[in-house]
Amino acid sequence: MGWGLSMPFFYSLRCHSDSGHVIPSAAEESRRPPLTPLETSRFLGCARNDMVLLLEWWGMGLGNGGAAAGFICYTTGGNFPERTDCGEGQRGFMLTKRIIPCLDVDRGRVVKGASFVNLRDAGDPAELAAFYDREGGDELVFLDITASAESRDTMVEVVRRVSEQVFIPLTVGGGIRSIGDMRRMLQAGADKVSVNTAAIDRPGIIAEGAAQFGSQCIVVAIDAKRVRHRAAVEPAEGVDAGLALDGGSGWEIYARGGRTPTGIDAVKWAVFAVEQGAGELLLTSMDADGQLAGYDLELTRAVSAAAPVPVIASGGAGRLEHLYEALETGRADAVLAASIFHYGTYRIGEAKAYLQGRGVAVRPAGG
Repeated sequence: MGWGLSMPFFYSLRCHSDSGHVIPSAAEESRRPPLTPLETSRFLGCARNDMVLLLEWWGMGLGNGGAAAGFICYTTGGNFPERTDCGEGQRGFMLTKRIIPCLDVDRGRVVKGASFVNLRDAGDPAELAAFYDREGGDELVFLDITASAESRDTMVEVVRRVSEQVFIPLTVGGGIRSIGDMRRMLQAGADKVSVNTAAIDRPGIIAEGAAQFGSQCIVVAIDAKRVRHRAAVEPAEGVDAGLALDGGSGWEIYARGGRTPTGIDAVKWAVFAVEQGAGELLLTSMDADGQLAGYDLELTRAVSAAAPVPVIASGGAGRLEHLYEALETGRADAVLAASIFHYGTYRIGEAKAYLQGRGVAVRPAGG
């Protein structure tokens, strides 16, 4: 399947095989030849020894500008690579926005509800993953939505089955509490891991994960709910004063699958997570989730403006214009959706055609 480039958000750089999703052991890592970082005004890349790499840059993001997509060939030679002709096909770069289907999994089945409750079955995760890969999804997010609340581990075998069906980046979250959990998910086939409750309970896990695997692998998920009575907000006991809700706070983050309020301001937390090493933020509006009335554009824009890494907008997609609004008005780098795709309201190709028609750069659904 060639080689995939995990973009580093200008932190550490790693290469891995798309087909194998291999994360080596510490001993294996020590024996690997060093990666040579390559940087010009046009591209970032990496090379090992004298390999010729065919790179496809899947939506890993370039700052707040979206993601680079396209095929480029390089050969290593001397101290710098020589760009070569890739032959027929797509060449060059364009900044693209991403469409990401989401698999919310509970007890081995994909489910979907509204505002994190009233869940209903939506299908088998591996079957849906294969479908979205064929449909042209840019990435896939797998969230074990009850693992944290039930204090259990993420379902590794289900993750492995899902990863075997897709050749697009896979992010896995839910129940990840340690570096060991992260490694198990990556070894099971994930390209990125998402932490939410664990990061709230122990923020150091963000920096530890970034140091071990690279920031491009670490996604911090934020479940945020509007603060209805700002004037009455009091800092919660035990919350860092720099992160606590105050009279100007618009949204509070929740832990354990949206069950536990934290007293932490969502925008402050987003900035803090990036400072700790998060390479991407998965931002879900609990108020909008499953309502099919559109994303919380004010929340999305506030976090996108404050955080210098890509932001994935989640919660509320019901029509194609909602995707456009999140990307343009909300300034998100990607949109995550579940209901509109799971139940056949729209197909990913339709969504991409609509966005292209409105001037949004996206990767073609056919590849």
